[in-house]
Amino acid sequence: MHPELVVPHLPPEAVFVPEPAEADLAVAEGAIVRAAVDVDRALLDRMPRLRVLARTGVGVERVDVAAARERGIPVAITPGSNSRAVAEGAFALLAALVKRVAASHAFVASGRWGADPPPVPGDLAGATLAVLGYGRIGRIVAGFGAAFGMEVVVHDPFVRAEEYANVSLEDAVRRADAVTLHLPGGGGELLPIELLRTARPGLVLVNCARADLVSGATLESALAEGILGGVGLDVFAVEPIAAHPLADDPRVLLGPHTTGLSEGALSATFRMAAEAVTAVLAGNAPAHAAEE
Repeated sequence: MHPELVVPHLPPEAVFVPEPAEADLAVAEGAIVRAAVDVDRALLDRMPRLRVLARTGVGVERVDVAAARERGIPVAITPGSNSRAVAEGAFALLAALVKRVAASHAFVASGRWGADPPPVPGDLAGATLAVLGYGRIGRIVAGFGAAFGMEVVVHDPFVRAEEYANVSLEDAVRRADAVTLHLPGGGGELLPIELLRTARPGLVLVNCARADLVSGATLESALAEGILGGVGLDVFAVEPIAAHPLADDPRVLLGPHTTGLSEGALSATFRMAAEAVTAVLAGNAPAHAAEE
């Protein structure tokens, strides 16, 4: 965590410790916690003076919110701080897969140009993009798709789109040439192999949301069967990964869970987290807090 992104937004008297030792945890009144950190009761017990916990991003599945609330500790979140960065990353993966950017680079780099037929890029214009999840990120991705001439359909259990067709999950998969996932996880697999088998052959799938929305086994089977023509992943069941079974598949692009960590997104995320800590230490409520 970069001090220059945090310290300017903390109270003047605050002491910021970017890599806290046990003694620092024991006296900490505020904590900024990144996505990879588990905050359970045991960790909270090690921070008896804690008054506020600021979680970067919006996902709190690794934070025991109920335990924090029992202690009177609000769990602040930073909604919207990296929405555009994630949307840009997701659409970049989608476009690169459709246009076969990696395959074209490998074709030229390997010296096959002039000897073998080159990869044929696909088209975004006229293709159907299914956006699964129409929150902050999904709305931006839908706009990107429309700007590139794609027909956009939306599936969201709780939100209806005004500009695009709202469809069932089954209809979205059946109609799509490309699918992007922007829903929370924890509810079981959203796209099992049986559902993907109803899709058009060659479907492009991008997941920058939660790994459990579509399992690795499902992706492997769908690629092997030709159901999927491209897969972009920026989230994994275990992170970091030392090796991935799809890493050598030319139809797959893998990212180290960094679509939401652009320079601008990091700056905004840490600013919002620090401002939440400052607000609570001053006796106010954070601007955005997680629910149980």
